Amino acid sequence: MYRYDEFDERFVRERVAQFRDQVGRRLDGSLTEDEFKPLRLKNGVYLQLHAYMLRIAVPYGTLSSKQMRQLALIGERYDRGYGHFTTRTNLQFNWPKLRDIPDILDLLADVEMHAIQTSGNCIRNVTADHFAGVAQDEIEDPRPTAELIRQWSSLHPEFDYLPRKFKIAVTGAAHDRAVIKAHDIGLRILRHPDTHEIGYEVIVGGGLGRTPMIGKVVREFLPKADLLAYLEAIMRVYNLEGRRDNKYKARVKILVHEIGTEEFSRRVEEEFARLDGPSVNADPAEVARIAAYFAPPAYEALPATSGAFEAAKAGNPDFARWVETNVTPHRQAGYAALTISLKPIGAPPGDATSEQMRLVADLADEFSLSEIRVTHAQNLVLPQVKQADLFAVWRRLGEAALATANVGLITDIIACPGLDYCALATARSIPIAQALAQRFADAGRQKEIGELNIKISGCINACGHHHVGHIGILGLEKRGIESYQITLGGDATENAAIGEILGPGLAAEDVPDAIERIVSVYLAQRQTGESFIDNVRRIGLAPFKAAFQEANREVSHAVA
Repeated sequence: MYRYDEFDERFVRERVAQFRDQVGRRLDGSLTEDEFKPLRLKNGVYLQLHAYMLRIAVPYGTLSSKQMRQLALIGERYDRGYGHFTTRTNLQFNWPKLRDIPDILDLLADVEMHAIQTSGNCIRNVTADHFAGVAQDEIEDPRPTAELIRQWSSLHPEFDYLPRKFKIAVTGAAHDRAVIKAHDIGLRILRHPDTHEIGYEVIVGGGLGRTPMIGKVVREFLPKADLLAYLEAIMRVYNLEGRRDNKYKARVKILVHEIGTEEFSRRVEEEFARLDGPSVNADPAEVARIAAYFAPPAYEALPATSGAFEAAKAGNPDFARWVETNVTPHRQAGYAALTISLKPIGAPPGDATSEQMRLVADLADEFSLSEIRVTHAQNLVLPQVKQADLFAVWRRLGEAALATANVGLITDIIACPGLDYCALATARSIPIAQALAQRFADAGRQKEIGELNIKISGCINACGHHHVGHIGILGLEKRGIESYQITLGGDATENAAIGEILGPGLAAEDVPDAIERIVSVYLAQRQTGESFIDNVRRIGLAPFKAAFQEANREVSHAVA
């Protein structure tokens, strides 16, 4: 993984010292809260319902064991002993005291981490496929590209005050695990169909929130060497043309929608042609320096299948079930990538205690070349585990309530913190996720249902990605009461789609029954081997709407 150079180190340390002075002036009253707000947001500090929240960047979802231990220490010393992993692969601490945040940032700097640009109208944390470098369907590891973008975008003087926040994601695989079509810019590494040269498909204008949209292809093939100049051209067009009079219409997706994809592409190409590419694009030597940090490790030569692994599966059904859901094939023979579910039944999705973080760090050192990944689905990954070690890892995870066998299943629910923490939220998310997980807790039933992604947001900002959930749940406030709107048919993959609303909002206590009815329609209508999302696409929304409306009528009669 990437290691800071002298510039990175100095850059982060100077920012910590600067913010320490700003916090001191806020605490002694020299700065008002209104004056302090833009300064703290530039350093990832939010004011939530009950306390400040610190959002820490985890670039392209990659952590070392050393960094994970430092996060555990911070959670224990300055928070309440846990952290919350988010859909942007960041980690949030929800209870730090403002006076302690500069000390926290110093501890982060000690392990090459920071909270810069995790908020504000700037280019946010760059994300990537959590199986980068190990996926069997990968064309090229996207992490060097993501790191290059991180360096280019950090405190970029021209793009530090954009019309609105800006998010970039990169994938290097055929199957999109980075949700690139729901980002302001999505990059897909691919080979040119004629020359076989590696470059990028460039997608612009995706995003969720108040006006969800799927991104549009603005360049079918961009040579790798031109990446930064082309990104610069996109950002210049957006920075100049993006609306600043209305924050709800300030994202680049609105600009692309209002002027059209063709016109937006024309303006970008025009700006790209004007730019002095060599002065903007990265020096090939620098690209090579960055890429060297992501060179494949020295894997052991192992047989494709481990006898000990196969014997452990045959002798332990619980382990076999966990392997089926949580273990992913590796591009290197004899290895696997394993996903650690942070969705134990009844717990807040994405939370990990300091003790659990330390255990994951220990397991990474012992079994995964000291490397950990954070997924946009709020889980963790050990990407470099020998098949023969999987049983030992599973047993250790089980001792810490981290061996839940549900990745990709109905209880692997994405949820934002919602009204339990967030000042922007209009309804709770965590209790809904907990109630649904309890309703579908039976392992056999989860397996019968198969892959089904539920995503929950506590407000229209869609931090829980509900728009692209197979089943999406949006919490709203109506006349002082929490109401939950259900959508169906969303997709976060290369087949990205925005879900459609099924009907009127429901009370919190009625959501599990409604989801039960939706699942029942699927089980009754599906063909052999058909997944939930494929079933929705084949039969359409009408059968699901009918069941949903019937549930609403029953609720109305019961209330009457």
